[in-house]
Amino acid sequence: MFARGRNPVTERADFTSTVAHSPLGNAELVSGLQAADWNQALRALSIAIPADSPTIAVIDEVPWLVEQDGEFEGALQTVWDRHLSAKPVLLILVGSDISVMEALQSRERPFFGRAAEMTVEPLHLADVQSMTGLDPADAVDALLITGGFPEIVQSWRPGMSRIDFLRASTDNPLSPLLVAGELTLLGEFPEASRARAVLESVGSGERTFSTIAAQAGGAGALPAGTLTPLLSTLQSKRIVAADLPLSTKPDSKNKRYRIADSYLRFWLAFLQRGIPLVERGRGDVARTRIERSWTTWRGRAVEPLIRESLLRLLPDERWPDTEAIGGWWNRQNNPEIDLVGADREPVAGTVHFLGSIKWLEDRPFDRHDYDALARATLSVPGADVRTPLVAVSRAGLGAELPLAMHWGPADLVDAWR
Repeated sequence: MFARGRNPVTERADFTSTVAHSPLGNAELVSGLQAADWNQALRALSIAIPADSPTIAVIDEVPWLVEQDGEFEGALQTVWDRHLSAKPVLLILVGSDISVMEALQSRERPFFGRAAEMTVEPLHLADVQSMTGLDPADAVDALLITGGFPEIVQSWRPGMSRIDFLRASTDNPLSPLLVAGELTLLGEFPEASRARAVLESVGSGERTFSTIAAQAGGAGALPAGTLTPLLSTLQSKRIVAADLPLSTKPDSKNKRYRIADSYLRFWLAFLQRGIPLVERGRGDVARTRIERSWTTWRGRAVEPLIRESLLRLLPDERWPDTEAIGGWWNRQNNPEIDLVGADREPVAGTVHFLGSIKWLEDRPFDRHDYDALARATLSVPGADVRTPLVAVSRAGLGAELPLAMHWGPADLVDAWR
């Protein structure tokens, strides 16, 4: 395992030492080797790997190696082609920066065509429910808080309520819930960097280009020429996502930005500024802040999860051609439609249904919500008074609503089974 920020010479020395002291069949052949470059260091690995038995070799923090040592990629290609590929070895290259890992396989890079890509996703909603033992609605909350990261989910003891989990986590400054976010961001974005400022602006709830520019710029708004590439970088790293209104009318200038990962979204919204409180024994204040804004934050944070879950349930017999689920809004966010089902995106050929999300513990989707959705129908290009209306709610439905479909927490969990 490599560490970001260490001297490349030290890293190579540690690499060859690790190979020499490993249980690989021919490790003794490279004992005492001093590698002057990555070609020699990786050649040492190929020598240590036996030719008559399968071997798995893992190299971690590859994005940092690529960034710090320009010879690494070329050396990897040379040693793989000449030596490693002829042996029964599975070489696994690991990195958290998805944009860099994908770039390694681009046509102009030395290692092009020599590896298969695999993205290791967090635990999904059904996994989180199984591990926490919670009912479907509470499991949704658990996923929004933990992001499905195994270490954090494992710290959620089976049956533990959200309140109890947050209490346990904010009473311990070293809890996985608190620590994981800071380690993730420090590895990619130093605190003083502009990218970090943009990320924190989006994490605080700013969604439009202009409001992100105003908050991230501090005394003055960030110029478009500065903010545009920063947002593009954050999107390429899959840390920030950009959503467009889904309808039959193109609207590429009305983007809304959000943190792509729900755990990081939660951490930036609540835990980043709560860590100093926890460290001085005032986790109760951090929890009060969370509870004060929890319902509002959750109402927005659950939307991407619901859309992704519905994409796993559709198409079905009722909507056999629905392959895109999004939302719709105008520049004033009035109205704002939570769910739009369509045949394709980013521009739909046909709008199949419109829907609303009501994710409250104590209030079902009722006549008031239905009427508001019905009134907004004509605002959406491609929809009309005949467009079916649907709902997703945490607490069920009010009586006698002419909805075409309703989904609840159990349906969302089942979508992932």
